[in-house]
Amino acid sequence: MRPSRRTVLTATAAGATALGGPGTVAAAAAPTGSRPPATAQPPSRELRALLREIDPDRIEATVRTLVSFGTRHTLSVQDDPARGIGAARDWLLAELRSYAEVSGGRMTAELQSYVQEPASRIPTATRITNVLATLRGAVTPERVYVVSGHYDSRVTDVMDATSDAPGADDDASGVAVVLELARVMARRRPASTIVFAAVAGEEQGLYGSGHLAELLKAAGTDVQGMFTNDIVGSSTADDGTRDPYTVRLFAEGVPTSETPEQAATRRSVGGENDSATRQLARFVRDVADNDATGMRVRVIYRRDRYLRGGDHIPFLERGYPAARFTEPAEDFAHQHQDVRVDESGKQYGDLPEFCDFPFTARVARVNAAALWTLAQAPGTPRGAGIVTSALTNSTRLTWTRGTEPDLAGYEVVWRETTAPEWTRVLDAGDVTSYEVDLSKDNVFFGVRAVNRAGLRSPVAFPAPRS
Repeated sequence: MRPSRRTVLTATAAGATALGGPGTVAAAAAPTGSRPPATAQPPSRELRALLREIDPDRIEATVRTLVSFGTRHTLSVQDDPARGIGAARDWLLAELRSYAEVSGGRMTAELQSYVQEPASRIPTATRITNVLATLRGAVTPERVYVVSGHYDSRVTDVMDATSDAPGADDDASGVAVVLELARVMARRRPASTIVFAAVAGEEQGLYGSGHLAELLKAAGTDVQGMFTNDIVGSSTADDGTRDPYTVRLFAEGVPTSETPEQAATRRSVGGENDSATRQLARFVRDVADNDATGMRVRVIYRRDRYLRGGDHIPFLERGYPAARFTEPAEDFAHQHQDVRVDESGKQYGDLPEFCDFPFTARVARVNAAALWTLAQAPGTPRGAGIVTSALTNSTRLTWTRGTEPDLAGYEVVWRETTAPEWTRVLDAGDVTSYEVDLSKDNVFFGVRAVNRAGLRSPVAFPAPRS
């Protein structure tokens, strides 16, 4: 029996009321403090097993190996086997190929190169190379998720291509996360495709990630989520305080790629906090802020930090949902600095001794929980709409049924317009239209898909439909 307006309103007010039968309220009170969101998904036994394989010692070894190449500046030497970005590139490719060898043919590794003509921070034509591993999905390979870190590094002078630029935290740590994810997932069979990317040219202007995003867009690739890991190596702030169990996730609200027509719709319905990227960030909290990762995911409602940018931005520019993982509070003495000791004895430079490798391993677990669940769950519902053809105090939602063979149905979620996270869940069943006896004028609605294993997709925010 579908809930009436009276029962829906009672449940909303009481916070803990459950409605029986089809259309059950699957979760009650709004999240406060450490309470999980109503849409939270407990980690499965399969996911817990995967997370246990993530090894901080391997992450440390990757960081120290990348540091050993002296500098990984984008303009540094590319044909020296022991020093420079070319040596790092070749080592990364060999590592990813070794993982691919045990994947049963599901994973491939490759170099993705292009010549960047002179541009900002690129004085002469320069070959920029991304190192990629692609784990092809077994059921819906056309649906793609991307995770990246950048393997180039720098010192104080962004054009200094010869001085030692260890880049342990920024961003060997992010690359180490990507490699560890590729290693533990290579033997597994995700339903959808995952791309593991070590990109170059970030410090010079996001060149490598821009090239990757453009190629994916030109090919019409259905990228439903992208994460970059940049500066995820330390839990210690510049004042010495530590927060080893929090990672920040930067997620924009108003989409970078928004058209004037989309902006007009957003202004009319109040969707500033409901971009696809915000739904992706909420999904990360749903699946990765729990005891299995040991981490709190602190979502930041910004595209990135002040005066900074990351490799998720080229994906945002092309309309893909994308977000950035970064440590909870940075120590700027250990990034973008010449390696030196000042007159007071303070050590500067992005050195491995300032990293916290168990922390980085926990960040990798957050990434793994999000990526694996995304790849195994149904895709984000398409064509989600909210019918606005008549004045009414009920709400009809519509969407297009997905093509996944294990699709079980859909859930409708909603929250107060002032609430940051979804607070109510209704089981809609295997349908493409559902009516809630609650005014669309008063709350925000969303739709998510569910498969037979009980895994849920990110939420789709409905657009007005006349």
